[in-house]
Amino acid sequence: MEETPPAARRPRVVVFDYGSGNVHSAVKALEKAGADVTLSGDFTEAMAADGLFVPGVGAFDAVMAALESSGGARIIDKRITGGKPVLGVCVGLQVMFDRGTERGVETEGLGQWPGSITELPAEVVPHMGWNTVRVPENSRLFRGLEDERFYFVHSYAAQEWLLDVIPPFTEPALTWADHGVPFLAAIENGPLTATQFHPEKSGEAGITLLRNWLDTLPLPE
Repeated sequence: MEETPPAARRPRVVVFDYGSGNVHSAVKALEKAGADVTLSGDFTEAMAADGLFVPGVGAFDAVMAALESSGGARIIDKRITGGKPVLGVCVGLQVMFDRGTERGVETEGLGQWPGSITELPAEVVPHMGWNTVRVPENSRLFRGLEDERFYFVHSYAAQEWLLDVIPPFTEPALTWADHGVPFLAAIENGPLTATQFHPEKSGEAGITLLRNWLDTLPLPE
């Protein structure tokens, strides 16, 4: 009798709990996408996970202060340096840049990417609701989602990309959207992935996107 092959292990994801909102909806969405999910701010758990989900709601300076005080900034840096996947969402994308400027206050970010987060010069802010995105050919995150819409809630964004990638490093996949001006809706750059929209609020398209991210996580034997 042939042996039944063992079921593939579900990827283990930590939703980093540092006081930002949307954590429970993120947990549910990741579970629906196929992950074993833990909500935790513990260093050891966050470092051991196959993937780390970094939510972000509110002001740039408040999110940075919470990440610094919780040890999250160190965890994110150590994971990325070690090639361990991180997914940042909304302000969780924004803080990956050098700095953010909100209401005249400039705050230093995590510095994973060069550049600044600034207010969208649009007639209506915040940019709130469903919007389409422009997906590049090299995207794995948006596989099968090229014509879908995603849910945004933000007034600030990265409006330019300044990182020069030198071979043999792979060019990042940059997904753009428009609200008054073009802005970065998602970035796939090695172990660091981030979305300006909320996958956990984007219905089935968001679940599929999270499943695509889970599929990129390297799982140990």
